[in-house]
Amino acid sequence: MKNESPSRGSGQWVVPGSFLGVIEEFTAGSGTYVDKGKIFAKVSGRTLLDMQNRTVSIFPAKKGVKVPQVGSYVVGQVSKLQSKTAIIRILKIGKDLLSGVFTGLVYISDASQSYVDSIYDVCKAGDIIRAKVISQTNRLNHLSMAERRLGVLYAFCSQCCHLLEQKRYKMQCANCGKVEKRKTAEDYGETNISDLGEEYESKGPAQKPERT
Repeated sequence: MKNESPSRGSGQWVVPGSFLGVIEEFTAGSGTYVDKGKIFAKVSGRTLLDMQNRTVSIFPAKKGVKVPQVGSYVVGQVSKLQSKTAIIRILKIGKDLLSGVFTGLVYISDASQSYVDSIYDVCKAGDIIRAKVISQTNRLNHLSMAERRLGVLYAFCSQCCHLLEQKRYKMQCANCGKVEKRKTAEDYGETNISDLGEEYESKGPAQKPERT
């Protein structure tokens, strides 16, 4: 949608980020968010305009569609590292694929229960991680990897891109022998990617497996 108010009717198809109107004209309903006085779609779906109550909402593309919320356990891939942060492309909440593209941010202070010197000791670009949404300040999904069950699920060698094997106190590539550091989840390398996440919203941490 262009940056102009929606037509006076419901049913327009929108995607996350589509402009829906301004707060002087409408109240932001479900499936929307407000940024600098403008209302945008948070999910993909059809517009619902309640002209009597001056409310704009989104009927999601499918029933029960999920978006990240504070408290959600999410699975994502590290897309970029900065000096003290990791930028995460969120792929799933539990077993459910998301309805749009969502980004998360892990600060080094939320990466581990113990002190770490560098975000590069926590994860690297391409790694698959499990994290928890702890806040959504300024529309950003701030994530934590501090719990034992959270962290890197699959790590890839920064030299040859092969999967790293977890030894007792290190991560090592069986292909080239490179040793690296990560903050791993307690079930590192043990969970099917297609099954990641959902059980962690309803169950406590699993028993920590023995490492070799």
